[in-house]
Amino acid sequence: MDLPPYSPGLHKLVTLHVDETRKLTDSKGFVTVTNSILEKYELEKVGAVVHDFDNDSFTISYCLKESHICIHTWPEYNQLTLDVYLCNYLQDNSEKVRAVMADYIAYFDAEIIKDFEINR
Repeated sequence: MDLPPYSPGLHKLVTLHVDETRKLTDSKGFVTVTNSILEKYELEKVGAVVHDFDNDSFTISYCLKESHICIHTWPEYNQLTLDVYLCNYLQDNSEKVRAVMADYIAYFDAEIIKDFEINR
């Protein structure tokens, strides 16, 4: 079988500042926007775990056929960390990872504090 060169994908990690703390406590809103993103970019959800903390912050992990999306929010600091990794041995998903992250940054109307890209 002829396969393209193996490139396991791009892993993007950001820390964001968010002025609107309501979005940092609205796990249902994040789930809704993520479901829309998964549909938009034709990503396949294998499972998801949502945990809301006593201070209304949340952590959510989406297991995807292509890898994962994870978020942790800290409303008391107006911050969140977000982790998007998409891998596929048949195609390069790097631009898709960047587009997904851009959609999340737009949703949160966020300012980037830290931005890391790791080519796996």
